[in-house]
Amino acid sequence: MNILAKKWIEPKDIKRESDYEEEKRKFEMALGKPFITIRLDIPSGFEEFGKEFRKLEADQQFHEEISDLAKKRLLIDSQHKKS
Repeated sequence: MNILAKKWIEPKDIKRESDYEEEKRKFEMALGKPFITIRLDIPSGFEEFGKEFRKLEADQQFHEEISDLAKKRLLIDSQHKKS
């Protein structure tokens, strides 16, 4: 569906909320550190851990582990560019 059709069909309050979220993200990126937002689906075969999986969203240790993973990935990527 093209963007114009989606905007026309989408309810106004949802459109306002998505516009607000986009503007908020731009503002935060301009003032602070860059960040990414990703959707992480529960891995296949782990569906019975749904409750525990949802708790990870607020788990600070999990956030630190993901941050460490991102650091490692950025270092590896920067070393590959130098080679």
